Amino acid sequence: MICKEMARRVDSAPVAEDIRWLSTAAACRRLGITVRTLYRLVNEGQIPAYRFGRVYRLKEDDVDSFIEASRIEPGTLDHLYPEPRKVTSDTEGNGT
Repeated sequence: MICKEMARRVDSAPVAEDIRWLSTAAACRRLGITVRTLYRLVNEGQIPAYRFGRVYRLKEDDVDSFIEASRIEPGTLDHLYPEPRKVTSDTEGNGT
């Protein structure tokens, strides 16, 4: 009975061929960032990474999910465009 349950778990697990792995260099190119920035994002838990021996790999789906989560919603950049200052009659008429 236990063997059948274990076999079902193994059968339902994703197969290595189903996962597309990216090297850190490939992930950096895809994201347009440096390796140092990638390691910072991994360290902060923003992008999951996996260590295989001496190399780090990232799942392509995880990188794509990070890209989608980083999407800027329209109307959220208003703080970058402050209202221009209006000239009042006090500053115009001083003459100093």
